[in-house]
Parts: sequence; structure tokens; C-alpha cells
Amino acid sequence: MPCYNAEKFIVEAIESVIAQSYANWELIVVNDASTDESQTYIDTYSKKDARISSLQNPTNLGVAHSRNIALHKAKGDYIAFLDSDDVWLPQKLELQLTLMQEEDIALCYSAYHTIDTNGEKRSTFHVPTQLNYADMLKTSYIGTLTTMYNAKILGKVYLSDMGHEDYVMKLAILKCIPYAKGINTPLAKYRVQENSLSSNKLKAALWQWHIYRKIEKLSFWKSCYYFVQYAYCGVRKYRS
Repeated sequence: MPCYNAEKFIVEAIESVIAQSYANWELIVVNDASTDESQTYIDTYSKKDARISSLQNPTNLGVAHSRNIALHKAKGDYIAFLDSDDVWLPQKLELQLTLMQEEDIALCYSAYHTIDTNGEKRSTFHVPTQLNYADMLKTSYIGTLTTMYNAKILGKVYLSDMGHEDYVMKLAILKCIPYAKGINTPLAKYRVQENSLSSNKLKAALWQWHIYRKIEKLSFWKSCYYFVQYAYCGVRKYRS
């Protein structure tokens, strides 16, 4: 869990991990040089729950570096992500872990709700129950807050410091496996904030094109094809 000035939401985020029906987890919170009271709340929980640990960056390093710091420390066989303003629903870990173990799946994800800054539901993002690398090129079907991968199979997959770094990570995983499996039941809540990086649609589109051409090294015409798919999916992405 990367954290930067999240005092308004981090208690709800941490509490949603504590409330999981599956209890054998570790939560690593990386405070990315917050200037608010985030660390006070983090300390409160880490002192009373041994499953929660806290790291502090001396300077602001950004979300990719903060996730990587937590990844380096993580000891579990399975890796999952939760931002400090998002929420997991109680059966999130249990249902995903059960599916992954029963079907020997290396990457799992789920549907999720979107909420506003007050926690009110805005919409629901539904997901296909199976997808591959080519599917994922069309749009980021997999919400990072629902991503879970098996590090025993894949190793630890670190993030690059770039726009849509979490999307690039998922593409890298899908290039190594035949497919990922999804649960089309909402298991998390993604908080949409107007000042978030992902809220800048033009910047996001430029990042997407860069990923197609420079990271995935697709041809110009193939990049155009997937970019049209990306734009189309962006228009119809959420259904209530």
C-alpha cells in the first residue's frame, strides 16, 4: 500500500484489509514522504497488529518506487495491491485465493465498484472471466486494486517508473502465461478523485500510445488498431 497524504482515507483502507475473511496476510504500507498525519494513523495500526508493517521514504519517490519497496519486502506467495484511498470488500482475498489455488492460476482479478470522495457508489466495472495478453492490449480490464498474482510461479514482478506503470506490469505478466482468470463479482471499491493522475484523459491517452509503440513495440498499424479499441472501451467502460 503506497501512501501519500492520505489521512482522509487510509483508516478505511487499512480497516478493509483487517476485515478480510482470509486472515493470513501481511500489509506493507510505504509512506511516500507524506506531509499530513498519515503516518500517525499507520503507526496506530502497525503497533496493534503484527501483520501490518510500515516503511517511510525519506523523500517523495512516487507510486511505482513505493510499490517496489513493498514488493521487495513482501514474504507471501501471493502479491496483491491496494492504494491508500481504495477499499477491499471482506471476501476479496478469500475468493481470489480459492480460485487461484483450485485452478492453478497465476494471475487473478475481479469486478469492482467506483466511488466518489465521499464513498458514494458511482458505477460498477464488470470484467470478463478470462482474458489474455491481446485482450488486455484493448483496455486495462484488470483494476490494480483487484490484481493478485502468484509470486511462486512468476517471481516478483516490479514496476517501471512511467505512466500506467501498473498496466505495463500486467501486460508483462500476461506475456508469460496463457491467460488470467477473473471473478465478475465486485470485490473492491476504487475511489475516483478529480486530481488523480488517471483523471487526466489526454495524458492517459498519450501514455497508452507510448506503451503500444515504445514498450510493447507494436507496429504503427497494430498500435492504431489497439488504440481505437482502447478509446472505444474507454467510452463504454463502466456500467452501473
